[in-house]
Amino acid sequence: MKYIICIALFAFSLNGISQTKVGTVNNEYILSQMPEIKDVEEQLKVYSAKLDSTIQDKYDAYREVVAEYNEKEEEGMNDVMKKIKQKEIVDLEEDLKKLQQNSSQMLQIQQDEYLRPLYNKIGKAIETIVQEEGFTQIFDENNSIIYIDPEFDITLKVLDKLGIEVEEGSADVIPEDNGGN
Repeated sequence: MKYIICIALFAFSLNGISQTKVGTVNNEYILSQMPEIKDVEEQLKVYSAKLDSTIQDKYDAYREVVAEYNEKEEEGMNDVMKKIKQKEIVDLEEDLKKLQQNSSQMLQIQQDEYLRPLYNKIGKAIETIVQEEGFTQIFDENNSIIYIDPEFDITLKVLDKLGIEVEEGSADVIPEDNGGN
């Protein structure tokens, strides 16, 4: 009898294990293989060149103002003109520094914008595979979860256990991962 109970428990535990199906995906590799990535890379080169050009233009303007200041200082400028030119130089230096500091952030934002449609495309493919093959969880190459079956979300149960009542309709605002989109 004990033998039958052990087999039944084992079969039951296997059934519980078989209800979850976990997969992994390497989004960066997929992205690198997509034909659209070449267009994105070209767009980023163009954008980067524009940023570089803008920085160079600011730097050239800065050098011109400094040269003009040095030239006029030799000729003899009054104190008011010196202060005005010095302020102009300081302002240009600050603008140039800010532009240089922000250019990498601006490039990153632009890259994210260009890549978003590709990641959405990958996400839709993942969703389709999840539905077709019954995955409950998908992790990316960094072990970050990018999909989890909402059936396994215990947020409302935790709130209930904590004695926190959820207002009618507010359960709709619980964040839900949608397969990487």
